Amino acid sequence: MKQQSKISLLILGAGGRGSTYANYAAQNPDEVQVVGVAEPRPAYREKMAAEHHIPVQNVALDWRDLAERPQMADAVAITMPDALHAEPAIALARQGYAILLEKPMSPTAEDCRRVVEAVNEHGNIFAVCHVLRYTAYTQALKKLVTSGVIGDLVCVQHLEPVGYWHDAHSFVRGNWRNLKESSFMLLSKSCHDIDWLRYIVGQPCKQVSSFGALTHFKKSQKPAEAGEALRCLDCAYEAQCPYSARRLYMGMHESGKFWWPLDTLTPEPQNEASVLQALREGPYGRCVYECDNDVVDHQVVSLLYEKDITATFTMVAFSELGHRRTTLFGTRGELRSNGEKIVHFDFLSERTEVIDTQAGGADAASGHGGGDYGLMRSFVKAVATGDQSLILSGAADTLETHLTTFAAEQSRLEGRTISL
Repeated sequence: MKQQSKISLLILGAGGRGSTYANYAAQNPDEVQVVGVAEPRPAYREKMAAEHHIPVQNVALDWRDLAERPQMADAVAITMPDALHAEPAIALARQGYAILLEKPMSPTAEDCRRVVEAVNEHGNIFAVCHVLRYTAYTQALKKLVTSGVIGDLVCVQHLEPVGYWHDAHSFVRGNWRNLKESSFMLLSKSCHDIDWLRYIVGQPCKQVSSFGALTHFKKSQKPAEAGEALRCLDCAYEAQCPYSARRLYMGMHESGKFWWPLDTLTPEPQNEASVLQALREGPYGRCVYECDNDVVDHQVVSLLYEKDITATFTMVAFSELGHRRTTLFGTRGELRSNGEKIVHFDFLSERTEVIDTQAGGADAASGHGGGDYGLMRSFVKAVATGDQSLILSGAADTLETHLTTFAAEQSRLEGRTISL
């Protein structure tokens, strides 16, 4: 393994996820430097170029403008819309780049396989952004399960409370609302969780079944008091609506929160007028009952793993936004966890122990309980040293859990159990 040295990085897609990974470089300039960006939206492109002092010749509207040149960096982060992941990943794998690919790899199983074939053929350092694997919490929980402290793992219950306003922002009004423009909900939002369950259980999935629907965020559920209003700014019912865009985004602006999700309305929401203009003209000011969304707002998945371990996963929009909650049942004990603390109940002693994983250094402020930067630390070190084993979310693992996710959606649509 070679000595670690500073690496260079291209960012393809300067939105929220691209900016997060680029910010790691800004905070760790001795490890990584952003040397190029491709982004079609002028404000986002110019903002990243200015923040990272990117040479003008390395600032592009289209990723192809950078890919057509000889390899110009050690690595690339692909953080464009889901449907645009596969083509640049395959092209840049051929050029020899180390690749950090935002999840999901692609909205189709065929393209996921093509990406994996490309990186396997060319031997690239490759990581998919399953950031939940990289948190101190996950590592602590994995260590407990593997240690046998609860005996043999038998069953898992896992809940993702998406959050009422988060679902309205991202999956009703936002970029992941529509199957044709992104992908189905379980893939775009919860392939994290299907992947995380596989990592914790430690066994491949054999069978999967699923149920779910779009129940609330549709025109038939629109309150009569809202009338024909298409935007929250024009709605007489707005003050009584929990999904009011005015209350959500103006409340964030007034509190001084100028980052996600407010930064998706406009890259520089510096004043009341710019936020109100975005709500008047942009997608985030629309009535949640008048959007073109078609992804589910709740879904349940049942999974059967090797060794007859069973798991259930629930994704629901109608919740307070918070940490995922998990209970693991073993032959000698039980683990209850909430993303920060793990409660261990031992059957033999009947004692309860509380383990605070935040004390181990997880940084919630850095995103996903420290997972965003945990991923970046591992990826940067892997690229610098040439050691793929530092990656917890590589090609083979990701393809397996993506295919499980596709099978779960197939089960939901066809109403049958799918064998893997």
